[in-house]
Amino acid sequence: MGYGIRLKVWGDYACFTRPEMKAERVSYDVMTPSAARGILESIHWKPAIRWVVDGIHVLHEIRFESIRRNEVEGVLSAANITRAMKGERASLAQVITEERQQRSTLMLKHVAYIIEAHFEMTAAAGSGEGPEKHYNIFLRRARQGQYFHHPYLGCREFAAHFSLIEDGESLPESFYQDLADKDLGWMLWDLDFKQDMNPKFFRASMQGGRIAVPDLMNGR
Repeated sequence: MGYGIRLKVWGDYACFTRPEMKAERVSYDVMTPSAARGILESIHWKPAIRWVVDGIHVLHEIRFESIRRNEVEGVLSAANITRAMKGERASLAQVITEERQQRSTLMLKHVAYIIEAHFEMTAAAGSGEGPEKHYNIFLRRARQGQYFHHPYLGCREFAAHFSLIEDGESLPESFYQDLADKDLGWMLWDLDFKQDMNPKFFRASMQGGRIAVPDLMNGR
């Protein structure tokens, strides 16, 4: 296991969309490991490291709120993009006023989590590039509130705030700390980028407010 960190993240709203919901957005009950990884990578990421999420603590009560949002009906044509990259004439315009439609979103409100994670060195690490370097970079950036792009809670419009939990610092109490076990069902773990971005799922269970996250990439 590489160098470990604990990061508290929170925000007013969050939506960790269930992939099985096609027409409307419906959030998982809690943050997914892939969303946690995205927050860590927004603070510090290089090809030389791979973030591994070990656990997620749920601090606040799980509460939902339903809203309606304007979204676009479709996406840009991949074929048109390919033709444009080849120098051919192709339309890349998307007229929002013609494709706008209202969709319902079942999202979370007033959320707070603690991400437990570590990173591992990859084959892309250069000679003499040790884990201490990346560990110290992350600590410095997290302490100063720095990031490469603003971290978010599932959707970009739901901004995430964060603060580093230092070694020896006690964890905040969880609303579910006295709950022995809560089955959260099957949850998206992450995408396997080595296998054509295939999604991987795991059976999530919350015990005392903490969800233990397996490392399916390495079969752990």
